Amino acid sequence: MKNCTFCDGINRRDFLRVGGLAGIGLTLSRYLALAQAGEVSAARGKAAIFVRLAGGPSHLDTFDLKPDAPAEYRGEFKPISTNVPGMQICEHLPKLAKCADQYAILRGVSHTLAAHDLGSDYMNSGNRPIPSLRFPTYGAVVSKEMGSPPDMPAFVAVPGAAGDSAGYLGVEYGPFESGGAPQPGQPVKIRGLTLNGVTLEEIDRRQNLLKRYDNAFGDLNAEDRLLSGMDQFGQKAYAMMRSGKAREAFDLSKESAALSGLFDKDGFSQSCLLATRLIEAGVKFVTLSLGGWDTHSDNFNLLKNKVLPTFDTGLAGLFQALKAKGLYASTSVFVTGEFGRTPKVNKNAGRDHYPRSMFCLLGGGGIKVGQAYGESDAKAENPKDRPITPDDVAATFYKSLGIDPTKEYRTPGGRPVMIVRYGHVLDGLLA
Repeated sequence: MKNCTFCDGINRRDFLRVGGLAGIGLTLSRYLALAQAGEVSAARGKAAIFVRLAGGPSHLDTFDLKPDAPAEYRGEFKPISTNVPGMQICEHLPKLAKCADQYAILRGVSHTLAAHDLGSDYMNSGNRPIPSLRFPTYGAVVSKEMGSPPDMPAFVAVPGAAGDSAGYLGVEYGPFESGGAPQPGQPVKIRGLTLNGVTLEEIDRRQNLLKRYDNAFGDLNAEDRLLSGMDQFGQKAYAMMRSGKAREAFDLSKESAALSGLFDKDGFSQSCLLATRLIEAGVKFVTLSLGGWDTHSDNFNLLKNKVLPTFDTGLAGLFQALKAKGLYASTSVFVTGEFGRTPKVNKNAGRDHYPRSMFCLLGGGGIKVGQAYGESDAKAENPKDRPITPDDVAATFYKSLGIDPTKEYRTPGGRPVMIVRYGHVLDGLLA
């Protein structure tokens, strides 16, 4: 049943909820008053898309420009107004400027890990890396908490799983990789998903043979987490091979011309389009990646002529496609790199690694969008007031999905570990 809205703005689900509450004395007028006051909990995201900006994007040249700073800090780009009054972003992000009411900009996000791998591990999990434990990334936690349909994976990495890890949760919560970058108007060629002339009867026969071997070694499987995880992957792969739904979800030729037209033909845009199809098919978490942000030299030319136009079209298209499919309100979107770039331009017209100030974007389900949250100082060198930590962003992101960030898991050795150890949900960012 579709979650329709009546002409007076009342959601059908809320109308039915009011009917149930009337029996305990909560009238429609009282319910609406509570909702207006924020006492009725808002809908949360039921799935998520994580966009990794590999290399570390410059905050000053994207979402935290400082036009009044000295020239060697502010750089070459100028700010433009967005469709949110008072919010400005880079002039080379015109499409994102037109849909700024669909995301929140977090400014003054700060940490101290200036190496790519360490910064990525931190930003991809919300837990500062430690030598003794590998923390699960967001997709693994969502996979564990939300599960998936029987014929679709819970967690898909497009095109690959670089930076994604199930950590101490085990391989059964790791990502399903799509393989190469999606091509416009074509099915994604995923090894093992396409039948390539093999009949379903032959697949069933092979699966029955595998089951006999599994029964023979069942006790060993149960005791070994790696083998158990691999067995679950095998079962999922079998279900997907038999599923027309799975093959269709990965087939971009099935998308309408109207929605395909929102995207360019490059790999990132097509990955964004594919992500909307996967969420539509029941996948709970999709990771996307866009590299090219490690601009130690020629920063402004590379951003202006290559990276920013690609990012602008792909991400704006993602938001628009989610809305067109009716998925925006139930899909949380998180966009981040591993750190920012040095506020002062170096002698090679570039910017270097700089974790003390950076940006993140949050949008979609459960997020209070159309705002800039937090602030950096006059030269974007540090947070102006209280810093926002990666732990805080992670806690807020999980909360937008209805996942308690303080929930405890157990490592294989029995050690209790909270999903996010030190983060706090950011007031004012949840709808």
